[in-house]
Amino acid sequence: MGKPTGFKEYGRELPSKIAPAERVKNYNEFVHEYPAEKLNEQSARCMNCGIPFCHSGCPLGNVIPEFNDAVYQGKWEEAYLILNSTNNFPEFTGRICPAPCEAACVLGINKPPVAIEEIEKHIIEIAYSKGYVKPNTPVLRSGKNVAVVGSGPAGLAAAAQLNKAGHTVTVYERDDRPGGLLRYGIPDFKLEKNVIDRRLQIMEEEGVKFVCNTEVGANGGMKDFIDQHDAIIMAAGSTIPRNLNIPGRELKGVHFAMDFLKQQNKTVSNISFPDEKILATEKDVIVIGGGDTGSDCVGTSNRQHANTVKQFELMGQPPADRNANMPWPTYPMVLKTTSSHEEGCERFWGINTKEFLGNENGELRGILVSDVSWELDPLGRPVKFVEIEGSERELPCQLALLAMGFLHPQHHGLVENAGLELDARGNVNAIEGQYATNIPKIFAAGDMRRGQSLVVWAISEGREAARRADEFLMGKSSLPSKDRVREYIIG
Repeated sequence: MGKPTGFKEYGRELPSKIAPAERVKNYNEFVHEYPAEKLNEQSARCMNCGIPFCHSGCPLGNVIPEFNDAVYQGKWEEAYLILNSTNNFPEFTGRICPAPCEAACVLGINKPPVAIEEIEKHIIEIAYSKGYVKPNTPVLRSGKNVAVVGSGPAGLAAAAQLNKAGHTVTVYERDDRPGGLLRYGIPDFKLEKNVIDRRLQIMEEEGVKFVCNTEVGANGGMKDFIDQHDAIIMAAGSTIPRNLNIPGRELKGVHFAMDFLKQQNKTVSNISFPDEKILATEKDVIVIGGGDTGSDCVGTSNRQHANTVKQFELMGQPPADRNANMPWPTYPMVLKTTSSHEEGCERFWGINTKEFLGNENGELRGILVSDVSWELDPLGRPVKFVEIEGSERELPCQLALLAMGFLHPQHHGLVENAGLELDARGNVNAIEGQYATNIPKIFAAGDMRRGQSLVVWAISEGREAARRADEFLMGKSSLPSKDRVREYIIG
């Protein structure tokens, strides 16, 4: 424990940010670094609890009190080694994770929690600057060839771990560059793509091979592909977006959020695309969906100089703080105001989108909406909604972005041609904790297996699936599991 009285002496402080009016002029990241003194103070707030619930809050099982103590002591290499032992990509999670570890922080019972996510980001960036992050090529190779299908966070984590175990790993990606959702889903103002490329270069130097512009299983059977590899990790993500099938859905100006975000990410990276660009410039934009993807659409629309930006959420407005139905250390469903909201957005809760309205040219001109109220069960969970009489109205809109989440992975092609079984939700059915599918030597991980989730869960799934695949290939595995991590650090 760095400073026993630190949690009493220092309050939670986050790094400063570039002002909204300035940061919307470009797509760069805008969060500053802590000064050295502030970073020391924030790490000193960690209480090194007897039972550190932050471990269980983090899907990766990050050993948080130990790396906080190392930061306080200025032992940067030690802090990096502790963090790297459980998390392959802290430069990603330190930027875009919603930090369930902070929700489980014991200090959060009656004070703002430790700024774990920001400390994590600073550890990895300092490690890069000091040269601690470097290729670590296996001394021996197993002679086993492993394919990883999908280069999002789950696929990258699986590839990194399997390569560490000595296997020859090839990652297949249907897009033109690796990264999956990290590259073409997360806006650059949250995650600049040189952060991804920096990590990919290290993985390539360690021996991981990336094959892009290749959609595995798209052109028929999978027998040859399966026969060519000793094990396969399916990590292609949950890519089928939830649609809104109401009158007017066919109008020009109604788009899925990911189509909008992907185009802008390609534009920032000077990558051409054949489709007509979806632009928010000088338009009244309505984002339908209140989650992080919707927030990303808000920030992107502001940078494209939209006339107005509104965000809809069918559910009622969440409380500002925990209530009796959200006890610590569970993840609280409280009101979240993102940096994109700070930049300008009118938010609506309890609003139902009834119809897209068009003009004589088939272009979107507005949306017909109504307010709703929700009936709750005894635990405060919404059961059903009813429309509020007399609330129906039309709102101007020339660009509607559907950001209501994802249903399941794409079935056509890879899943169908491989003969993979699906669960009741349409995800690839893999044994919980084993990650094995119905096809021998094929494993599944990440959103493709568990459904739409967090980047930190994707990394965790990739690591765990890699360990199971290693056990399948070698009979046993030296790769660490989340449950065994503490013995590697403090055992």
